[in-house]
Amino acid sequence: MREIEQIYTSCLAQGAYFIESNGEAAVIDPLRETEPYLRRAEELGVKIKYIFETHFHADFVSGHVDLAQKTGATIVYGPKAETNYDIHNAEDGEEFKIGDIVIRALHTPGHTPESTCYLLLDGEKKEKAVFTGDTLFIGDVGRPDLAQKSNKLTVEDLAGWMYDSLRNKLMVLPDETIVYPAHGQGSACGKNMSSETWSTLGEQKESNYALRADMTKDEFIAEVTDGLQAPPQYFPKNAKLNKIGYDSFDAVMERGSKALSVKEFKVLADQDDVLILDVRDKVEFVKGFVPNAWFIGLDGSFAPWVGTLISDIMQKIILVCPVGREEEAVKRLARVGYDNCVGYLDGGFKSWQEADEKVQAIETIDAQEFLKIYEDKTGVDILDVRKPGEWDTKHISSAQHFALDFIHDNMAEFNSDKSYYIHCRSGYRSTVAASVLMQKGYFNFVNVQAAFDDLVSADLEMAGSCPSLVQ
Repeated sequence: MREIEQIYTSCLAQGAYFIESNGEAAVIDPLRETEPYLRRAEELGVKIKYIFETHFHADFVSGHVDLAQKTGATIVYGPKAETNYDIHNAEDGEEFKIGDIVIRALHTPGHTPESTCYLLLDGEKKEKAVFTGDTLFIGDVGRPDLAQKSNKLTVEDLAGWMYDSLRNKLMVLPDETIVYPAHGQGSACGKNMSSETWSTLGEQKESNYALRADMTKDEFIAEVTDGLQAPPQYFPKNAKLNKIGYDSFDAVMERGSKALSVKEFKVLADQDDVLILDVRDKVEFVKGFVPNAWFIGLDGSFAPWVGTLISDIMQKIILVCPVGREEEAVKRLARVGYDNCVGYLDGGFKSWQEADEKVQAIETIDAQEFLKIYEDKTGVDILDVRKPGEWDTKHISSAQHFALDFIHDNMAEFNSDKSYYIHCRSGYRSTVAASVLMQKGYFNFVNVQAAFDDLVSADLEMAGSCPSLVQ
């Protein structure tokens, strides 16, 4: 029996892979938690023999170190990978036997110098699937600006390597070869990724702009490097953890899953080096929350926003969670290397209210209320906190741009003498922005929890480009 299972995690837009054949298994690009892979191995009665890493991931902390310790599996990286723990550096073309199948390493530098794809060959040595990591996505290729800079390589150098890797290692494979990438739409590791999580090489040759047959290397470099936004600040920190190792996931979960009484929570909340993080639903948060708490809801892109906004990866964190989702929050923090959660409010926000403790709230309105204010007043100050690409596509013509991604860098540009109406696409990011602004001492704003499509459909004057409050 043989099986390829894609284990897709939507919050990170990440695909890990469990491959098994005749009593043996391999895992490719595992997430931090080991339980899903151990459970599958037990259910199938197989032994995990190899853990293949396509590169040093920047957008999440891989589970390779813990998984190897628990299973005895060998961690495999491509050429040039250097770590602080034991690995096997695969040579280009080296083959690894798993039951009746073979995995062949294809060194494909470009996204990073060590980037390596893994080609699955069946029992008859036929190319069945290729696990492309961040080298080839569905509809895109990996960005060449995320490698840890320990040498004099330029982004253009890496893009040139990627051009050669794609054409000499991947595009020569049979068109029917299935392509399994490490990420899909929503990841910051590429620019134009599809919502599809797999494809075939033939389909990608037809539809992926970066695989055009007539594309020159110079054209490729120009297109792949055009329009790259600065990566989130946690990316190099995650890449470093993946190189040097990290605390065991079990220890992180034990430390973070400590139930704190209201009294214990208050003692920690009063310390300058502790951040209160409220992960409830945005609608519940704005009605009332522990003073100075930041909102980053579990039901949005939680881990990427944590990594983008919490600048210190060693930040002490205490959580306010929906009851029953405390361990989920700790786990998802750990996925991006935020291992210093020290507990959660036992009983959730309700216990804080029942103790008659002080609360804060955020003035929040819906689309209809906002539209009425917009019609009745002149010179309404609007802040759009969406990403630059969303802003460029369409925005309210009188709005100013204040992208949530860069809120810390640009806080000084916020004019506390004005009264702002803050909006995004759905109300999630506007609520995050409002909570951060309030914790920093700004209070003169109204949060608009509305779908941007509702604002568009109301015939507000829209534009495709206009000056930003912050460029």
